[in-house]
Amino acid sequence: MADRMRVIEISEPGGPEVLRRAERDVPRPAAGEVVIRIAYAGVNRPDALQRAGAYAPPPDASDLPGLECSGEVVAVGQGADLDVGDRVCALLPGGGYAEYAATPAAHCLPVPEGLSMKEAAALPETYFTVWTNVFERGRLDAGETVLIHGGSSGIGTTAIQLAAARGARVFATAGSAEKCAVCERLGAERAINYRQEDFGAVLSEAGGADLVLDMVGGDYIARNVKLLRPDGRLVMIAFLGGPTAELNFAQVMVKRLTLTGSTLRPQSVAAKARIARALEAEVWPMIAAGRLGPVMDRTYPLDDAAAAHARMETSEHIGKIVLEVAGG
Repeated sequence: MADRMRVIEISEPGGPEVLRRAERDVPRPAAGEVVIRIAYAGVNRPDALQRAGAYAPPPDASDLPGLECSGEVVAVGQGADLDVGDRVCALLPGGGYAEYAATPAAHCLPVPEGLSMKEAAALPETYFTVWTNVFERGRLDAGETVLIHGGSSGIGTTAIQLAAARGARVFATAGSAEKCAVCERLGAERAINYRQEDFGAVLSEAGGADLVLDMVGGDYIARNVKLLRPDGRLVMIAFLGGPTAELNFAQVMVKRLTLTGSTLRPQSVAAKARIARALEAEVWPMIAAGRLGPVMDRTYPLDDAAAAHARMETSEHIGKIVLEVAGG
C-alpha cells in the first residue's frame, strides 16, 4: 500500500470550482476498520452540501467529500471481519474522493454478483438511505401505496425499484417526460411531471398514499400531509425546497399520521452496521438475481469532480453519478 494518495479537497466553501486536487497520507485502519483501494466513488447531494459549507462532517470523519465507494480491501484493522483482497462496496464516513479510504468493516458489503465495480459504487448511500427510511421508519408493506418525490434521482430510482419489488403500488414525481418514462420503466405505476400536473390531485384520484418519501420539503410538506391516508407516514430525507412549512396539525391528528425523517451520516457505527446486514440479507439477493440495480448517469475521472458536481446541481441527471478513481 502506498504512503501518499491523490485526493480531491474542498479549498473553501463555495461552488464546484472549489474542489481541487491534492496529496495526503494514506489512512491506516483503526480497530474494526479496513482501508479500501478505491475503484469508483459515488457522488451525492450531501457532498455538494458539504462543499458549500452547509453540511459539516462528523468530528471523527475525514474532511474529504465522498460517502460511498467500491474497491479492494488492502489493510485490515484489529477485529475487522474482512480479508485483504476482498472486493467490496462500502458506506464511508467521508473521504471517498481519494485513492484510499478507511471505514468500519461492518459498513462494507460484497460486490453483488453480476455487477461491475462502477455499478457497485452507486449502491451504498442510496440503498442504506432507502432501506432505513422506506422500510424501517416508513414501514412500507406489500399492497400499500407510496409516493416517491425526486423519482429520477439516485434515491428515487432505488426507492421505486425496491418498493415495487416488495409489492407496493408506486407513484413518483419527476421534472420531465423523459424522467417520468424512466420512473415508469423502473416500476412506477404512474409518474407525475410536477411541472405540468398536481401530484396531490393525481394521488387523491388514486385513493391517497400510505407513505410519502420526500426530499423536497417546503410547500410540499403540507401537500404531502393532505394526500396521506389515515395512519399514513411522511418521511423526510432532504429539504431541496427549504426546511420550513406552515402545517395544519389537525390533519395529522384526525388521520393519525406519522411525520418522521432521518439523516444517515450522523448515525452510529452500530446503527449503520445493522442496516448493512439487513441489506445483505434482504436486498443483495434481489440485486444478484437481476431484479434490482443502479441506474447510472455519467462517470467522471476523479480529477473532474467539479464537473460531476456541476452536473448534479443542474438536476438534469437520471440516476447516479460516479467518479472513476482506479477503475476495475
